[in-house]
Amino acid sequence: MSLTESKIHELEKKANDIRSDVIKMLIEAGSGHTAGPLGMADIFTYLYFFGLNHDPKNPAWEERDRVVLSNGHICPVLYATMAHAGYFPLSELKTLRKFGSHLQGHPHREWLPALETSSGPLGSGLSQAVGMALANRIDKGRTSKIQFYCLTGDGELDEGQNWEAIQLAGKEKIQNLTAIVDRNNIQIDGFTEDIMPLSPLKEKWQAFGWHVQEIDGHSFTDIDDAIGQAQAVFDKSSVIIAYTIPSKGIPDFERKFEWHGKPPTTPAEQKIALNSLRTLGGKIKSEHQ
Repeated sequence: MSLTESKIHELEKKANDIRSDVIKMLIEAGSGHTAGPLGMADIFTYLYFFGLNHDPKNPAWEERDRVVLSNGHICPVLYATMAHAGYFPLSELKTLRKFGSHLQGHPHREWLPALETSSGPLGSGLSQAVGMALANRIDKGRTSKIQFYCLTGDGELDEGQNWEAIQLAGKEKIQNLTAIVDRNNIQIDGFTEDIMPLSPLKEKWQAFGWHVQEIDGHSFTDIDDAIGQAQAVFDKSSVIIAYTIPSKGIPDFERKFEWHGKPPTTPAEQKIALNSLRTLGGKIKSEHQ
C-alpha cells in the first residue's frame, strides 16, 4: 500500500469531518462516549476510505473485508465513518441513541448494513473475529484474500476472554487477521496503568505468537505501513498497537479520562468542542475569530 501526499491530505480532512459529526451526534443524543471515537477517527477513516476492500452499495458482498468493533461504545465514529462512506444517509446520524434508531449506543448487527457483529460486553470481539477468520479458512482455504480486522480498546484487554482468543489465533497462525488496539492509556475509571497495568503490552502479544507493530495512531503513513506489513506476514496473526490521543482534536479534552464516557453537555463545552474541530485543533483561525 502507498499513500500520496494528496491522499493523506484528503484523509486528514475526512477524519476531521467525521470528528465534527461525532460531536454533533453526541450533543444531539445527550449521551455517549467522546474520547475513544475522536481518538480512533484516523484509523476508521483510513480503513473505510483507503484500506478496506468493501462496497457500500453491496454491503453483503461475500468477498468484503470484515471489520469487528469489539469496544462497541466507540460506535459513534463507526457510524459517522460508514455514513460518510455511503452506507446510509448522513442525516441519520442525528438519531444516535434515540428510541427505534438504527444507531444504538452499541452496534446491533441486524439494524445496519455491513455490521459484522453486535457489541456491548467488552472482550468478546476478538473471539468473534478469530472464529470468523477460522470459518473463512474452512470455507475458502488459506489463500482467501478476505482480511479480518478487530478493533479493541486497551482497557478492554483487562478481560480474560481476549487472551484466550489471542492464544488460539497464535496457535492457528491466522495470517489474514489483524487486531488494532486503541492504546490511549485511559478507561472509564482512570488511567489504564493505574487500574490494571498492561505493560509490557508488546511483549505479551509476542509471547502468544503474534506479529506486533507499534505506531502513531494519528499518522496515516504509519497506519498504511503497518497494514501493509500485517498483510505481508503469512505465518502469524498481526496486532497493531496504535498509540492515540483520547479526544483527539479538542485540546481542552485531550488525554483526560473523564471524557471517556460522557459527551459535551454544557453550552461552553459544546462551543469549545465544535470550535476546536472547526479550526483543526487550533491549526487554523476560526471563522468566528
